[in-house]
Amino acid sequence: MRGFRDFILRGNVVDLAVAVVIGAAFGAIVNAFVKDLITPLIAAIGGQPDFSGIYFTINNSKFLIGDFLNTLISFLIIAAVIYFFVVLPVNKLMARFKPEVAPAPEETRECPYCTSKISRAASRCAFCTSQLEPVA
Repeated sequence: MRGFRDFILRGNVVDLAVAVVIGAAFGAIVNAFVKDLITPLIAAIGGQPDFSGIYFTINNSKFLIGDFLNTLISFLIIAAVIYFFVVLPVNKLMARFKPEVAPAPEETRECPYCTSKISRAASRCAFCTSQLEPVA
């Protein structure tokens, strides 16, 4: 029972649960925003009073294209908000605190006799077999 309690109280699980709840609430707000404000605004320009009323029928099957448009607009708004208000700021913040990595020392050097690339630790050139001076 203690292992289960430790698992539940671990930070990642609690953070994920909070994120799911907040995400669902945010999704409901955006859906209401699209349904109650954006769709009527677009409908006022286009003449259609409500997107949810747009449909077509094939062989007595009703295809609700208006509901799909509402859902698509909601998704695009949610994706834009998440990108511009979460992803971009977090990426900029992470880039600011990312430590600069020193360039790695070169693993190769040039043979002074044949000018081919050889390992820094080599004592003899693999191409011209010349004896090389050790590198510090």
